[in-house]
Amino acid sequence: MRHPTALIHPNASLAEDVEVGAYSIIGEHVEIESGTVIGPHVVINGHTRIGKNNRIFQFSSLGEIPQDMKYAGEPTRLEIGDNNIIREFCTFNLGTAQDVGVTRVGNHNWIMAYVHLAHDCQIGNHTIFANNAQLAGHVQVGDHAILGGFTVVHQFCQIGAHVITGMGTILLQDIPPYVTASGNPAAPHGINSEGLKRRGFSSNAIMAIKRAYKTLYKSGMSLEEAKEAILGQASEHPELDALTDFLNHTQRGIIR
Repeated sequence: MRHPTALIHPNASLAEDVEVGAYSIIGEHVEIESGTVIGPHVVINGHTRIGKNNRIFQFSSLGEIPQDMKYAGEPTRLEIGDNNIIREFCTFNLGTAQDVGVTRVGNHNWIMAYVHLAHDCQIGNHTIFANNAQLAGHVQVGDHAILGGFTVVHQFCQIGAHVITGMGTILLQDIPPYVTASGNPAAPHGINSEGLKRRGFSSNAIMAIKRAYKTLYKSGMSLEEAKEAILGQASEHPELDALTDFLNHTQRGIIR
């Protein structure tokens, strides 16, 4: 289960059934829980904790120091949850002391080849990142978001739950929940109605989300006016609470 060419630091904490492939390197402060499979030529370093039943494919580098010139060797962390697929050549960096100090990946995420998660990114659950999605530092991604191939995200951007982006999207501002976006720079193109259907949203809920989208993007209202109108709509449709909360906490403004 652990190839003889793998280098595992004696202080690393690995559950008994963790598999480690040929020529992989596991650092001193790494913790890996039961059922996780590490492929060949993987490097896992830093204060990194990996949960249960993950599969990490060859040539990925997890837990290396941030690509941040302010980093001064602080014991920051990378935390990965359970049941994630991490494909070839992915790079996930540690957090920084200038933020929460932790880069986090939740549970049940499907992360394809060449994806980069920079320092302090916070990734939810059930997301899909297609090949070459690239996230700068401090990016937040909500549950069930889907990033198309070669999506590039500016630092400090927030991506709401159930968002989907097209291939080659350049994201310089926040995307509210439920929105479909594409382009350079990203522009909104309706809601992710097909994804919402697949996740069990009722037809009434989807209609309410479409109405809120039209209020935000098609009504001609200012952002503050649209926020007030959507707040009123949310009193009858609780699925809009996520949208109103997001609009009240956006840092970089939203794509419009």
